[in-house]
Amino acid sequence: MTAEADATDTNATDAGIVDGSRPRRAYIGSFTSAGGPGVLVADVDEKSGALTVLSGADDVPDPSYLALAPDGRILYAVSERPEGAVAAYRVTGDRPELTGRPVAVGDGPTHLAVFDGHVLTADYGSGSVTAVPLRPDGTLVAAASGTLRHGGSGTDPGDRRQPRAHQVVPDPSGRRFLGVDLGTDSVRLCAVEDGAPVALHETALRPGSGPRHLALHPGGPYVYVLNELSPTVTVCRWNASDGPLEPLGETPVLPDAPQGDAYPSGLVVSPDGRFVWTATRGTDVLSVFAVEGDGLRLVTTVPCGGRWPRALTYAAGTLYVANERSGDVTWFTADPLTGVPVRSGSIEVPAASCVVLDD
Repeated sequence: MTAEADATDTNATDAGIVDGSRPRRAYIGSFTSAGGPGVLVADVDEKSGALTVLSGADDVPDPSYLALAPDGRILYAVSERPEGAVAAYRVTGDRPELTGRPVAVGDGPTHLAVFDGHVLTADYGSGSVTAVPLRPDGTLVAAASGTLRHGGSGTDPGDRRQPRAHQVVPDPSGRRFLGVDLGTDSVRLCAVEDGAPVALHETALRPGSGPRHLALHPGGPYVYVLNELSPTVTVCRWNASDGPLEPLGETPVLPDAPQGDAYPSGLVVSPDGRFVWTATRGTDVLSVFAVEGDGLRLVTTVPCGGRWPRALTYAAGTLYVANERSGDVTWFTADPLTGVPVRSGSIEVPAASCVVLDD
């Protein structure tokens, strides 16, 4: 699918951001090596959550994961290639504008986050976390300032038994971040010191679990870790002021033992903390969990609306699923009482990999 729009006047667009007159925006990443359009910009209907694509940019290969600057004016994208990189786009208009040359990071970056004046990347191929400093205007400094290389190993019989950094998530204080490593079956609590990521604590999860992504409970001391190699969610207790996570137990993401491939990919927690949703590739379902004290209860599963749901995003009552192999972004209305999502619509996006929305 192609979508083009005339560029708007920059001053008028900036004013729209300030006074709230511009529609909410969504940004969609995709794999250009599999036919994806690169980075797409879409308007979001405030009532239905429906997406309308405005424009795109394909000047960075395989922008598989995206993150917005806090003020929403700069969009960051990893280039998930063996020679990994991170790029910055200005998104104050209707077209994403690359602000400079992409900056080299580790191999095969799969995730990124804005943290403490830096963009951090989780480099799956090299098992590392890289920090790239930001200028005051949010653009990238020309070179990374430091790299944390993970150590250790897991129990997977393939190449995933070595360090495989998969996600970086800032903690609520903004002083530390959590790094998820699928290969070492662990989560690291880290900080950035003198421009370099450093590990403070490491929490071991069950050997062979293969943690991929995590999300924090908005109002309680809990972290939910989604495991790719054994389709479960590990609930951890975490006092953010004093160190490591404490694993409490695992809950399967499927009601029965998976028949064939089942690889969980993304999870989100509702803003009120009552529900957790996960996506699982292979079975191609969304799972709904009720939060019950220090545990989770699987409520139900529903079809994801496509094939191979790579990422899951929640905003304003709507769940967005990037279905990589069917080439679409599908959205669901989440019932506020039960958490059960109902399919509402979709758009075609070849090799879709993630969706992020501005505030």
